[in-house]
Amino acid sequence: MASNTPFTLKWGIMATGWIAETFTQDLLTNPATTRDVHDVRHEVVAAASSSSKQRAEEFLVKIKAPSSAKAYASYRELAADPEIDIIYVATPHSHHFQNAMLALEAGKNVLCEKALTVTASQAHKLVQKAKEKNVFFMEAVWTRYQPISIKVRELIQSGAIGAVYRVVADLSVGNDKPDGTVSFPDTNRMVNPDLAGGALLDLGIYSLTWVFQTMYHLQKEKEKPKVVAAVQKYHTGADEATSIIVQWPQHKSQGIALTSLRLATGVDSENTAGPAIRIQGSGGEIHVTGPAYRPLQYKVIRSDAGSKIETVDFSIPKDPERDWGHGMFWEADECARCIRDGKKESESLPWEESLVIMEVMEEALKQGGVTYPDLITTDVFDAQSPLNTGKR
Repeated sequence: MASNTPFTLKWGIMATGWIAETFTQDLLTNPATTRDVHDVRHEVVAAASSSSKQRAEEFLVKIKAPSSAKAYASYRELAADPEIDIIYVATPHSHHFQNAMLALEAGKNVLCEKALTVTASQAHKLVQKAKEKNVFFMEAVWTRYQPISIKVRELIQSGAIGAVYRVVADLSVGNDKPDGTVSFPDTNRMVNPDLAGGALLDLGIYSLTWVFQTMYHLQKEKEKPKVVAAVQKYHTGADEATSIIVQWPQHKSQGIALTSLRLATGVDSENTAGPAIRIQGSGGEIHVTGPAYRPLQYKVIRSDAGSKIETVDFSIPKDPERDWGHGMFWEADECARCIRDGKKESESLPWEESLVIMEVMEEALKQGGVTYPDLITTDVFDAQSPLNTGKR
């Protein structure tokens, strides 16, 4: 007889920045009252800062974590906590390989923020370690688990717009300044090569997410894409704009992923300029309104429907008691269900697909001549790396 008690997944939070705050506040929402989820729930066991225990304590207070949550002054202590089921790696992507490997080596399940790593070799090493340790491992591409993404994939699979032959997706931000620079200081993670800065790894991953989840993910026989990229380098050496064409010749299909730090996807907040994602099929199109990371509307335009356009809107539910809901809880629910059911990877974003996307981004950056320091590109794990210890 099935139990009516929801499965509880116990989380450790690695890092204390904005993305960690947002994700952890989503974990603390009530799944039943927020999003009508009754089979899984989440518990925050601990958080760690590599700078100080006080920083971790302040983080837990700020997000209104339960009083039982522990604060650690090192990632090593977090990974060693026997109460933790899964660690959420919320550090900059420059740190992901070392930080995720630290958790995997400790035998922890891991949800690692995107972009998964800086290089494809690093991503392959993480997957190999997850297999070796027999643990769950997933890239935290939250967009994939939002109801709108699931519905769009279902529409494509149902043949609603025929065979999909082209997808154009963009996530860009307008930060151009009259003096030729962008509004991010050179030390900011968006443009700092020491932090694997640049438009592609931070923003373009979302454009590629839409290209891949609507094309490659739905291919019955997977075909590795051909890649052509145009990269505009910023004076720091990071990419300020990248355009990628991925081609699947056997499937007669192409995807175009765009990102920029100078031009925004839309000219205003009303999406006057049109959709951020355009999915084109032989029998119609699906237009997804931006932003690409958390869209809330799509339109279906069928070639046989005359001028009729089907518009479907979505919303992000909020926990009425905490007055919070951002949309990251759906990926957390996926982690809980996978671990409950003994799965080591998510069907919505398998390891193999994360690896292919990482290979595409690496090839694009290579074509553009973008390079990063050895400290963040090495695929040799070092528990004492400054990326793990916070000490230089």
